[in-house]
Amino acid sequence: MAIRVLMKRQVPEEKMDELRKLTDSLRVLAMDQPGYVSGETLKRIDKQGVSLVISKWKSQVSWQRWFDTPQRAQVQKKIDEFLGTATEYEIYDYD
Repeated sequence: MAIRVLMKRQVPEEKMDELRKLTDSLRVLAMDQPGYVSGETLKRIDKQGVSLVISKWKSQVSWQRWFDTPQRAQVQKKIDEFLGTATEYEIYDYD
């Protein structure tokens, strides 16, 4: 069953462009992973500094395999260090 993964980040406005480059590089890597379906990046309009990436995967196993890759971990570490705060992950499936 397909799942969606929400990745929330607090981003100072002046860092938004650099974050976009890093998240784009993650998406390019994810696109080559078995089970990846799609992804989108949203910027909250009623509260500055909130970025949300929604990633769709064929299964939680597919997501977990991607999550455990060294390539993803390396880019994610750069993102978290750059922002000075950890990315929040939420995993949902269809009810």
